[in-house]
Parts: sequence; C-alpha cells; structure tokens
Amino acid sequence: MTTTPAEEHPPAEPEPPPPGFALELELPFEFAARLPRHPALAAGKARARTTAERLIWLDTAEGDLARDGLLLEEPARGPRRLVRAWDTAAPPGQPPQVVEDTPPEAAVVALAAFEGRQTLRPLDTAEGPVLATLHFGRLRSVAAEAEVARLLLEGPADAVMTVARALCASLPLLPASSSLPEVARALARGEAPRARRRGPAVPAPGASMGEALAGAIGHLTEVLLAQAPAAHAGTGVEGVHQMRVAARRLRSVLKLFRPQPGFGGIDAPALRALDKGLGEVADRLGPARDWDVFLDGIGAALGEAAGAEKRVTALLRAAGAERDAAYTALREVLEGAPWRLLMLDAVAAARVQGWRAEVGDAAYDAPLAPFAAEVMRRRWKRLRHAARDIETLSMEALHALRLDSKRVRYAAEVFTPLWPGRESRKFGQRLAAVQEALGIANDGAVARDLAGRLAAGGVAGRSVSPWAIGLLEGYALARTAGARNAAITAWKEAKKAPEFWKIPPEQ
Repeated sequence: MTTTPAEEHPPAEPEPPPPGFALELELPFEFAARLPRHPALAAGKARARTTAERLIWLDTAEGDLARDGLLLEEPARGPRRLVRAWDTAAPPGQPPQVVEDTPPEAAVVALAAFEGRQTLRPLDTAEGPVLATLHFGRLRSVAAEAEVARLLLEGPADAVMTVARALCASLPLLPASSSLPEVARALARGEAPRARRRGPAVPAPGASMGEALAGAIGHLTEVLLAQAPAAHAGTGVEGVHQMRVAARRLRSVLKLFRPQPGFGGIDAPALRALDKGLGEVADRLGPARDWDVFLDGIGAALGEAAGAEKRVTALLRAAGAERDAAYTALREVLEGAPWRLLMLDAVAAARVQGWRAEVGDAAYDAPLAPFAAEVMRRRWKRLRHAARDIETLSMEALHALRLDSKRVRYAAEVFTPLWPGRESRKFGQRLAAVQEALGIANDGAVARDLAGRLAAGGVAGRSVSPWAIGLLEGYALARTAGARNAAITAWKEAKKAPEFWKIPPEQ
C-alpha cells in the first residue's frame, strides 16, 4: 500500500475536543478539498492544521472481532485500540467508540488501511467552541480501494448542530450511516457495510415515554440513512421499499406518541416539522414504489400471459418510463438540501432532544406501558368499528380499512415488546394476515389507477392502446378477486385475537 504525501510540517498531536456532543458526517470525496474554505468553518481565530494520517484495521484470521462488531485500530502514532466498528445501539451520527486500549491476545492480520490527511479546525461559535476534524484519503485493501471523506464535529450539541446545518445547506454532507472502520472491513470483504438498524423500532427495557420516542426516532433515522443510497441508485426495488416503510414507521411513531384525548403524550413543533418533512419525502417515495410493485407484480404477470403481444409490450414500456420519471423525481429530493437538513433535524430530535424542554419532565419521564395500553385500546376499537361491515365495504372503504389496520400494526410493532409472549405474537400474526389480504386488494386498485395515468399519456405523452388498458384493468380485477374473501376470513380470526395490552406488562 502506498502512502499519501504529507504536508511539510510534522504530524502534531490532535487538540483535545471540546466536551459534549460528537457528530460524524460523510461527504463525497470530491468535495473534501472545498470543505475547509466553507464560511461555516471560518468562525475561529486559530488556523487549520493539516497532517498526514494513516490507520490500519486488523482482525483475527477467522474474523472474530468483526463478528462482534469490533476491529483493532492501529494509528501511525500511539498504541493500538479496540474500536466498536459496527454498533447496533449507537445513535445516528455517533462516531465509532473506543472500547479499550488493550489489544486482544489472539493473532491478528491487517484487513484494510486508510491513508490520507487530517485537517483540524477549531471554531468559535455563539453556542460555544467546536472542533472540526476532516479525514480524507483512500481506503485500501488487498483487492480494492476507495476514496473517502469524513467530517467529525465535536463540542456543545447546539453549536455542533448549527455548524452542521450551515454546511449541509450548501454541501452534500449527511450523518454517517456506517463507521469508517466498518466501511474498511466491508471493502476488504467485498461486501456492503452492515446496516446498524433494521425493521421496526423497539423500546429499550424500562424506557420512559421520552426515552422510547427518542430511541424510535434514532432507530428509524438510521434505517432511512442506510437505505437512501440504494433508493437513489434505483438498481433494485428494495431500497425504495425499505426507505418508504421506514418513513411510514417514523411518521407513525411521531403521531403515536401525541397526546390522546384525556390522556398524556408528547408533542412539540420540532416533532411536527419532522413529520411534515417526512411526508414530503414520502410523496416522492410513493410513486416510485407503486410503479415498482406494478411492474414486478401485475405488469410482469400480464406481460408473461400476453407473450409477444405488441400492445401489451408498449404498455409495459410506457410504465417503465413512468417508473424512471418517478425515480428521477426521488433523486432530486435525495440530492437536495431539504433532505439533508431533514436528516439533521431527525438526528437532533433523537440525540439533542430540544423538544424535551417543551413537553416537560413529567411527560418525558412518564411510564410507557399505561400510555401504550391506551393507544392500543383506542386504535383497536377504531379498527373493529371500521371492519364491522367488511363483507359489503366498497374498494375505497377497504383501502381506508387497510390504513386503520396498518396504524394498529405500527403501534403494535412499537409496544408489543412491553408484553412479550404468545398473546402479543398471535395478535401480530393475525393482524399481518389481514394486512396481507387487504394489500393484495390495494395493489389491484393501484394498478387500475396507474392504468388511468397511462391512458392519459403519462409523463412521456405516449399513446397506449385502449385495448391494452382494458386488458390491464380486467387482469388486475381478476388477480385481486379473491382478496376480499381472504380479508374477511383473516379478519374473523384477527378479531378473536387476545387483547394483550390488558395483561399487566413486564417491568
């Protein structure tokens, strides 16, 4: 491995960071040279110092450390240290933590190295001193290499977030979704970095209302950050799907914790603004996902059934153009400053928690279980009322019922860990079966709506055969004909599920 030339002056010991908050941001390498000249990094009397930097990450030959989320880090100067490269409990944007300075006794081998430069820039801000540390250079392993750039901001939380917002407003920085050691490990193994968070948010044991809300925001923000690159690339359907689910879950959580009539809860303008911003992102994720589902489901089945029929081929080609346009609109969002600032707002809501002072300690420290039981009771009551005439509901009413079912399921995802056991598992399984059946019906309804868009010419103004449109609508109806009966059957079982929130929760 070759080294990057250092500056003329010798390496200096890093200045101790100001106490408080640390936020790690990632940015495209090509912007690293511009970053030190940004006005937000000019707020200080001390000059920036740039030195050569070299880090090597090591593991046992069997990968024992990485399996536990650890790596041994060897700097150019100083002792080796054990770092937590993959931390599934870390809040979003937190840099990797040193576990201990004593290296493991087992023999280790080098996985990858970082060779580049480190620029230190002390800043003076109205909220307090901030130390900005830019790391930029190349990651190298035996078989691969990649350019990387990371910015670490350390200091009082408000000061750090102010600097971060000023930078993200004009440069493509985002809270890091993977640590640099984990990126190095993945490069050496020829795989993608491991996501720190997946699936729904689960409250920590004994968490209060405020702690559970902050934890859920942090968890789902991590999922959004991890899935955004795949959604932006558009090389598969999973990125958009997982990102859309995470956005829906986060919006649901924000609404879930709002005060109930005659009951407590948590609400604040910052949380409402976060919900609104997520809704705007969801408006771009929705069309991309709808066209993905159509082309991979009903559209693909129709194409297979129709064979070489040119009118169907033209319809599917027009649908592909619609999907491309939807992804283009999504990319514009993910490349924009509002998205970057929204992710900073989500990090602040999870970690800085400025909303805590607005809601008060009583609401923040309130026990979670009584509130959870009340939310489940109310949402379940609403769903049972909406489903009382499921046999005769219109398609529009079935769609509304699906949304009510989804609200109950999202609430159950968050709260069932308070009631572990057979009853809560059975409730979740039966509700999932209802949603699955209603989802099939909804796919058919969406397919017919998309057919209407194609009939109108779509984004490309392409003429689609009315015969093909009629075939598509009929095929969609036929494919979903049994969905109502399946939903009725699933609901009959679901409404008999045990209401687990009536059981005393585990402490």
